[in-house]
Amino acid sequence: MTVKCIIVDDEPLAINVIESYLEEFKNIEVCGVYESAIEALPAMESGDIDVVFLDINMPRMSGLEFLKSLQEYPMIIITTAYKEHALESYELEVLDYLVKPIPFSRFLKSINKLMARLLSEKNVRLTSDDDPHIFLKVERKLMKIYLRDILFIESLKDYIKVCTEDGSYVSHKSLSSISEELPSENFVRIHKSYTIAIDKVKCIEGNLIEIGSKKIPMGRNYATHAKQRILKNEGNLFKE
Repeated sequence: MTVKCIIVDDEPLAINVIESYLEEFKNIEVCGVYESAIEALPAMESGDIDVVFLDINMPRMSGLEFLKSLQEYPMIIITTAYKEHALESYELEVLDYLVKPIPFSRFLKSINKLMARLLSEKNVRLTSDDDPHIFLKVERKLMKIYLRDILFIESLKDYIKVCTEDGSYVSHKSLSSISEELPSENFVRIHKSYTIAIDKVKCIEGNLIEIGSKKIPMGRNYATHAKQRILKNEGNLFKE
């Protein structure tokens, strides 16, 4: 799946940073760079763009004013130096709000969130190198992890351990953060310390869920919702 994006920003340095970050993701194509929202309008109305990296403070019309003038628009990731517009942006249903200077780790979270949303909306089964995946920073490497390989994710205080069929990966990230980046059709949080892949559940025994060779407890506050999701198990992207 190729994700098409445009960058709308009047700061050359900010554009360079975003472009350099996007080079790490081979399935994301930058289809245009625009210095004002007005210039970007034809591209946004074309229907070919999946996501827009949009600055707020720009000449003639701000990014938020621009969004308010439109009835429909692609997914929006705000990139701005101003924190105070976050609430207003989320009321416009933007996907994410990034504050400059943007650390790569924060940008990576946004990209994973983008991929999860696209997979949920398109609800398609992908194959080969287009299989649904996330990127996880493990030590100094960006690891590409296919969602179909994930068994469960365990919280280790300030870190998480992603357990797959081939091994496990530890990354400096919170369980809440990674859970937000995964498609909700396929993953569910069952405990304050665990998020699991729904299709990997072997059985439920009381408040224990068996996945692989491990039995994972369900937290009292999560059990009812988790059981409903597991037993329903609809909309799965990984079904044949």
